[in-house]
Amino acid sequence: MPPAAPTWDPAQYLRHAGHRARPFADLLARVPGLPGEPPRVADLGCGPGNVTALLADRWPTARITGYDNAPEMLDRARADHEGPTPGGGRLDFARADARTWTPGEPHDLIVSNATLQWVPGHVERFADWVAGLKPGGVLAFQVPGNFDAPSHRIMRALADAPRRRDRLAGTLRHADAVLGPAAYHERLTALGCTADVWETTYLHLLQGEDPVLDWVMGTGLRPVLTALAGDPEAREDFLAEYRQALREAYPAGPHGTLFPFRRIFAVARRESR
Repeated sequence: MPPAAPTWDPAQYLRHAGHRARPFADLLARVPGLPGEPPRVADLGCGPGNVTALLADRWPTARITGYDNAPEMLDRARADHEGPTPGGGRLDFARADARTWTPGEPHDLIVSNATLQWVPGHVERFADWVAGLKPGGVLAFQVPGNFDAPSHRIMRALADAPRRRDRLAGTLRHADAVLGPAAYHERLTALGCTADVWETTYLHLLQGEDPVLDWVMGTGLRPVLTALAGDPEAREDFLAEYRQALREAYPAGPHGTLFPFRRIFAVARRESR
């Protein structure tokens, strides 16, 4: 039986909202002009909607729909961001799964921020998404490229410990959750797109006690927290061991805790002819 889908905590996720939003802003900065006015935009994996709202800042008249399959995230997004936008556009949210979602009408932009790593075989969805773009439309996404970082290696090692293996086997993502930049470039150009693909390693300076643990509790650790939700003792045992290992891997400095985070970006424009 496959592991249960992780449950999400919007408040925990938003604790590092500023750091998490920066890659999305960097992604949008490389998106070229869109073909339609007003643009039709989809955000796959919108989460609590805080970065989806940035789309309305860039394209004030756009009709934007944020999609997610986590009801907790959608509830927060609707409460905080749904409705008319100041520029005359509209921001809505709907439940959908990126594994099966296909545009129901031609789109000017399909964007995804730190979501596709949760979608096995997501590159096989590119063809449908590109086909759903207007000529000159754009598919843009960014995914974490840090699955070999200490935060993830330690997490996987603890989950694979003999006393936890039966409960946590298969719950965590591995390095093959995403492709490398060159592979994404090849896949997108093969679909007739002009592709701009790059990678950036951010050096986040985090504050507070155990800030790296606090960060991953909002994202990468969610499958473990979900699997152990019914066993508080096992959950605390995992967190105690993980907390100590993270302190050693990411020691606090005089100004905070430095947390390197590599991300992979792609902006693919469908040929206009």
